[in-house]
Amino acid sequence: MSLVALTDVSVRLGGRTVLDTVSLEIARGEIVTIVGPNGSGKSTLLRTIIGAIRPAAGRVTRAPGMTIGYVPQRLHIDPTLPLTVRRFLSLPRRVGDEAAHAALHEAGAGHLCSHQMTDLSGGQFQRVLLARALLAKPDLLILDEATQGLDQPGSADFYTQIEEVRQSTGCAVLMVSHELHVVMAASDRVICLNGHVCCSGAPEHVASAPEYRALFGTGTHGALALYRHEHSHSHDPGPDACAHDPETHPPHEASHG
Repeated sequence: MSLVALTDVSVRLGGRTVLDTVSLEIARGEIVTIVGPNGSGKSTLLRTIIGAIRPAAGRVTRAPGMTIGYVPQRLHIDPTLPLTVRRFLSLPRRVGDEAAHAALHEAGAGHLCSHQMTDLSGGQFQRVLLARALLAKPDLLILDEATQGLDQPGSADFYTQIEEVRQSTGCAVLMVSHELHVVMAASDRVICLNGHVCCSGAPEHVASAPEYRALFGTGTHGALALYRHEHSHSHDPGPDACAHDPETHPPHEASHG
């Protein structure tokens, strides 16, 4: 049984259809990346999976007892507030030292326990947010633009850490990112979203799909080889991966990675 399954899910916000008959599944232990232009419904999709948004149509099925860990795009902390990493992990509910240290170690931030949150670099801050998400021992780890603001090596290091978390905990990972060449290479499966699922499958298949190239161009395809790593298992995208969608999309001109 999959952890999460969406069946013909449509979401309307402010009188506008943001997601239109979206169907997808997330299996245990796989890393799935959602890519798409601004306004394509990526964050809405995450909020729907979490349960913060109720679909106007369709069905969301979650495995019984499934737990979710969430790493946000950003989190503002008052720079005048004295707050150590250890204390941060105990907000809003106290966490024991053993659990806190284990989560920090899992996130590659074990040495940061006594540091002030305001003294952390961008990469360190995101690893602490990852540690906080791991405290829930999630079956599904969700990252919404978690490396926004990091440089390319920092992003690559962070996604390497995510792979190590997946390997050690067995959790599934669902990511949204604009850093296509990095995040796609760290994925088992990619779903290209633009209000609906344009195409999905293995990163190499999606990167060469006409629907993907119509949205992002061809510049990120070759960069996959720089970051592609091998997994100890594989996920068959199925015969419908990147099946041609007759709907055409104008090129999206934006900076991605």
